[in-house]
Amino acid sequence: MRKIFGTDGIRGVANVEPMTVETATRLGQAVALMFSRRAGRSGRIVIGKDTRLSCYMFENALAAGIMSMGADVMIVGPLPTPGIAHITSSMRADAGLVISASHNVFTDNGIKIFAADGFKLPDEQETEIEALMQSDELIEFRPAANAVGRARRIDDAIGRYVAFCKQSFPTDQTLEGTRLVIDTANGAAYKVAPLVFRELGAEVFTLGDEPDGRNINHNTGALHPESMCEAVKIYRADLGIALDGDADRVICSDEHGNVVDGDEIMAVCATRMISAGTLAHDTLVTTVMSNIGLERAMEAAGGRLVRTQVGDRYVVKAMRNGRYNLGGEQSGHLIFLDHMTTGDGIIATLQILAIMKREGRPLSELRKAMTRYPQVLKNLPVEAKIPLEEMPNVLSVIKSVESKLGTDGRVLVRYSGTEKKVRVMVEGPSRPEINAHAEEISAELQKSCQ
Repeated sequence: MRKIFGTDGIRGVANVEPMTVETATRLGQAVALMFSRRAGRSGRIVIGKDTRLSCYMFENALAAGIMSMGADVMIVGPLPTPGIAHITSSMRADAGLVISASHNVFTDNGIKIFAADGFKLPDEQETEIEALMQSDELIEFRPAANAVGRARRIDDAIGRYVAFCKQSFPTDQTLEGTRLVIDTANGAAYKVAPLVFRELGAEVFTLGDEPDGRNINHNTGALHPESMCEAVKIYRADLGIALDGDADRVICSDEHGNVVDGDEIMAVCATRMISAGTLAHDTLVTTVMSNIGLERAMEAAGGRLVRTQVGDRYVVKAMRNGRYNLGGEQSGHLIFLDHMTTGDGIIATLQILAIMKREGRPLSELRKAMTRYPQVLKNLPVEAKIPLEEMPNVLSVIKSVESKLGTDGRVLVRYSGTEKKVRVMVEGPSRPEINAHAEEISAELQKSCQ
């Protein structure tokens, strides 16, 4: 059983276990040991980060741990999570570490790991790393003073990633004449995202591009797209783009300032790919959170939808196992495996823009590829994550609601993998009805979890 790794690496409050300097140092040692030292070579490990204040602290701790095991460190600095994945694979590093808590507040932080191929580690390898962190092997394999590693900075990392992103956009198209609003959430993409779109010819208006270490995700970015939507109307933009703190997810706005989420983006892209014969096995992979409307849209287009548990790493795992090339989450993690190994907000946006340019249609029309079913999502704080099967009253209410909804709706109750919260999701044809159902389930959960 993993104790410190969750659904997306290690995450928690900075300077509180497990997100402490001591844990980060041991993690660096374990990663270096696992990916290089055991093989009898020095190895190279990439370290990148977002813009949180505590990233400096963890960057140094990880680097110290890695070098103490004889491996070299390649320091990238602030760069989107998918950018770290790209640098890791393109520079033939042994592994890549990303210091980020994604969409969380600045007081949180996290560490996630990419293998040499740019893919996130499976659960089994994370479990092995946890064991190594407590193992005597860290002492046994520690090199002599003349064999410790060294660190160097990759000064052209931003340029490398900008060029990589641009390659995913059709060479016969340009963004000349396109007006974009980009909200980078004061996060890792504050430099790179505007560069990508400007170099393709777009006129760019930026929001959330002045990080100060504390304002990442604060009332900005993918979790707070309101300012982006308003700016789209003010600047008469063709598209709004709201990234999260590490830019591995995106929420868009159409030209009228209406939010377009990950489900709708996937519907637009997947249906076009089916028509073009480029969607592998005519299959889209998404999670249990995606709207029924997306499933109906895929069926109408002659495709199918495969669902996984929540977490983009599980979406990617299913994609690789089934040899599918498109997947993602309603929250905006969108994975185009023909271009990238993990969720990438910039590359996903470029695919939407390519469709807009090719068809000469605005996003407000393209989003009609799916009809959304009303959905209610409630997040309830809990002190302990009591297994649902140990709460018979909650299960009884869920079963009753499912019976009332029949095939026209869904109920999903799950604990967050990164926070002390239980999430209640109800879908159905009537918003008042599903609101009442969600309240009923939530009330019973609050009683049972006390």
